Parts: sequence; C-alpha cells; structure tokens
Amino acid sequence: MAMSKSVRYLIPLVVFAALAGLLVWGLGQDPREVPSPLIGKPVPTFSLPTLEDPNRAFTDADLRGKVSLVNVWASWCSACRAEHQSLMALSEMPGFQLIGLNWKDDAADAKQVLAISGDPYTMVGYDPDNKVGIDWGVYGAPETFVVDRQGIIRYKQIGPIDRKAWEEKLQPLLEKLNAEG
Repeated sequence: MAMSKSVRYLIPLVVFAALAGLLVWGLGQDPREVPSPLIGKPVPTFSLPTLEDPNRAFTDADLRGKVSLVNVWASWCSACRAEHQSLMALSEMPGFQLIGLNWKDDAADAKQVLAISGDPYTMVGYDPDNKVGIDWGVYGAPETFVVDRQGIIRYKQIGPIDRKAWEEKLQPLLEKLNAEG
C-alpha cells in the first residue's frame, strides 16, 4: 500500500516540529537544576591528601557526624573567585562545616588564592587528577554538595552560591538537617 504524497511530506514536518518543541522546552530549563544521581546516596568512598598537608588524609569519614557543605573549587575558576566572599561569610555561620575540594588545580596556585583571599574551609581535599571528582559526578566548578550527618548527599548546587541559592535552597535545607539532629 503506497503512502500518499501529502502524508509523506507531513512526517518530516511533524518530526521537525517535535524537535523544535523539545528545544524550546530545554531552553526554558534552569541548568543549575541538573539532578545528580548521587542525591539520597552515601558519599563515595575516597581518600585524598589535604591541600594544607599532603601527609594528612581527607576521607569520606570526615563527612560523617556533622552537616557539611562540600565546595568544589579551583584557583583558575573565575566563578569560584566570585563566590569566594560568600563562602567567607558562610564560614562564620554555625550548624555546618564548610569543606573544600580543590579540583584539577595546581597546589601552589590554590594555596596562594587562599592566602590572599582568606580560607573559609575547615579542610581542603586536593584532587588534581579528578579521581574523586569523577566519583562525585563533578563536571565543573564551582559545585557544592550538601551532606547530612550520616554522610548522605542531600543536594547539589551547580554554579556559585549566591544570595538566591542560599536563601531558597541551601539555608532551608541546612536548617532542616540540623533540626533532624
């Protein structure tokens, strides 16, 4: 049975319209709302040297017992530098520990940034080869993970922590996690 010419020409038009609709929908989405498959799961097992002391280990065990913000950053990252003053202010707040994950960076450059701009972190893990970043699903900097007392990842912030992200997402979640005890 042969397809009529008008139907044969309509099929590509319908496919094009569907693809255009998908594109328009995708452009309307917030790229910071990319879901992480790690939400609700324990932090991956890892061990890294700390930036301050390569002989000291930073491990997944350091993320248990306290609510943590794990901030992925690098000295070469302009958005990380823009976020830095916000992190300095957050480091003064009670109820969580602010942990750094220095990612794909040179240790001397990272130390220099912290020496000049201030160090908001309780501890900084050094991941120059992206070994831990891969396990955490990091694909850019800055990214920040909220980890509860049991070491479960509860949220992933893609991009810098700004006032809106803090007030609408991070602060309410941290307050909730601290209330859960």
